[in-house]
Amino acid sequence: MNLLFGIIGVVFAFKGRIDLAFPLMLAAAVADFFDGAAARMLDAYSDLGKELDSLADLVSFGVLPSVMLYNLSKVCMFGEDWSCWIPLVICLASGLRLAKFNIDTRQTSGFLGLPTPACAMLCASLCYYVAADPACFLASWCAGRVFIPLLSVCLSALLVSEIPMFSFKFHKDDSGILKKKRAAFACLVLAAVLLVVVCRLNWSLAVLLSLAAYIVKNIVYAIAKI
Repeated sequence: MNLLFGIIGVVFAFKGRIDLAFPLMLAAAVADFFDGAAARMLDAYSDLGKELDSLADLVSFGVLPSVMLYNLSKVCMFGEDWSCWIPLVICLASGLRLAKFNIDTRQTSGFLGLPTPACAMLCASLCYYVAADPACFLASWCAGRVFIPLLSVCLSALLVSEIPMFSFKFHKDDSGILKKKRAAFACLVLAAVLLVVVCRLNWSLAVLLSLAAYIVKNIVYAIAKI
C-alpha cells in the first residue's frame, strides 16, 4: 500500500494535483507506520521485508517530494528553469540514506540523519500550503531561484548526515532524556496546531511547522550534545 500510494501520488504530482499528491503521501506514511508496527508486534522481521520497505519508501518519500518541489518551482516561476531541477537531488539523497539505514546497526532506537518520511512531508506540506494560499509569503519565496534549491540542498545534506535524531519507536528501556525530547516536541506540535486553528490557516502549515521544529530541535540537541 505504501508503494501503491506513492506511485499514484507521483502521477498526480506530475499533473500538478498537489491537493491529491500530499494526502496520498500521508496515506503512504500511515501504511509505512503500520507495516513497521505489525512487524514489531508479530516479531515478523525478514530481509525481504526490509528491502521492500526501503524500495517503497524511496518512491513515496524520495521520488514523490522531489517531483512535488519540481512542479512547485515551475508553477511559482511561471515556467521551467534550470533551478527547477535541483529538488531532484532529494531523491538521490533519500536513496543513499535508505541504503545506509538498511546496513547501519546503530539506528535501531533512533536515527542518524533526517528520516526520509520527515523530509518528504516537510516538502509536501510546503507545496500543499503554497498551492492552497498562493498569496502567502512562502509563495513569493518559492518564486525566486534561491529558496527551493537551497532548501533542497540543505535537506539532502541532512538526509545523509550523521546528526542524531530521535524517533517515536517506543521501547521499554527508553531514557528519561529521550522521553523529555518527545514531550517537548509534542508541545511544539500542539502549539503549531493551535496557531493554525486560531489564525484559521490551512492545516498543512501545522505539518510544515512541526517538521521544521523537529529538524531544528535535533540540530540544537546535536550541537549542545544533549
